[in-house]
Amino acid sequence: MHDTPPPEFVELLDVVRGYQRSRALTVAAELGIADLLADGPRPADDLAAATGTHAPTLYRVLRALASIGVFSEDADRRFALTAMGEYLRRDHPLSVDPAARMFGAEYEWRAWGELAHSVRTGETAAVHALGTDVWEYRRRHPEHGEIFDATMRTFSRADNAGLLAAHDFGRYGTVADIGGGTGAVLAAVLSAHPATRGILFDQEQVVADAGPVLRRAGVADRVDVVPGDFFDTIPEGADAYLLVRILHDWMDEEAARILRGVRAAMAPGARVLVVDAVVGPPNEDPAAKSLDLMMLVSVGGRERTEAEWTTLLTAAGLDLVAVTRATPNKHVIEAVRV
Repeated sequence: MHDTPPPEFVELLDVVRGYQRSRALTVAAELGIADLLADGPRPADDLAAATGTHAPTLYRVLRALASIGVFSEDADRRFALTAMGEYLRRDHPLSVDPAARMFGAEYEWRAWGELAHSVRTGETAAVHALGTDVWEYRRRHPEHGEIFDATMRTFSRADNAGLLAAHDFGRYGTVADIGGGTGAVLAAVLSAHPATRGILFDQEQVVADAGPVLRRAGVADRVDVVPGDFFDTIPEGADAYLLVRILHDWMDEEAARILRGVRAAMAPGARVLVVDAVVGPPNEDPAAKSLDLMMLVSVGGRERTEAEWTTLLTAAGLDLVAVTRATPNKHVIEAVRV
C-alpha cells in the first residue's frame, strides 16, 4: 500500500481530466479576459461586469486557471496576466486565443464525442456527429472559418523560424504555396529571401483575405495570388511547390491525387516540399500521434511514418530526396519527379 497515490496514478487522472482545463480556457478566451487584463490587474467583480457574467462563478473559473499558471491571483481576488497568459491576448502575434476558441468550439466537441464511432467503423467522427467534415462545416459557418484561419496564422508564425532554418528556400526563383491559406508561411519565406517570388494558391474565399497579410510583410508585389482547387489544377511555373499541413488532411488516395496534380505542373528540376509530421517510433512522439487522432476525428486524414510517406510519394510518381525536422512535429519532406 502507498501512503500517497503513486505518481503514475496521479498522472493518468490528470490526463482523464484534461478536457476540463481546456474548456475553462476556452470560456476565458471567448470572454476576452486576457484583453481586459492587458493594462494591468483587475478584480474578479470588475471582470464580471465587463463581460456580463455571474461574478462568483467567473471567479471560480479564473482561480482555476490561475492555479495552472494562465493568470495570477492576489489576496484581494485581483487577476493579472502571467507570461503564459500573455499569449491569450488577441493582439499578440502568437495569440493562442483563436486556437482556444477553435478547439473548444461546440462543433469540435461534438466531433470528438464520437471518437468511439471512428474506432468502431474507421469513419470520420465529424461526419457522424455533424453530417459533414469540419471543412464543409466551416464553409457553412464562416465565423468558424475565420477563427480557423487565425489559428493557422498563429501556428505558421510559431513554426516559421524552424521551417526557414530547416530548408534553404533562397535557392528557388519562385515558390508556390499550395493550399497556402492567407499567405503567412509564404510571406515568411519571401521576407527571408528578397530575390524569391511566390505564388499563393488556395480556394477563392480563402485567398481573398491574403492581401493584408502579404502587405504587412512587405511582399505583396512579389506574390501572384491564384484562386483554385488543388483537386482540379495546380499553377505551373514554380521551382518549388510547398504543401504545409495539407496532405495530412487526406487519406492516401486523395493525397496521391493532389501530389499527381503537383507533379503534372512541375517543370524538370522542380521540387515538392511537403511540410507535415513524420510519425516517430513506438512509445514516442505524442504530438504527432495525438495530431493523427485529430485528423481522424475532424477530416478523415492521417499522419504518416517515413515509410508511409515514401509509399505515398512513389504512388504519385515522385522520389523522396530528404526528410528534415523543422519543429517538434513538423518535417520538410523533399521530393522530385521520377
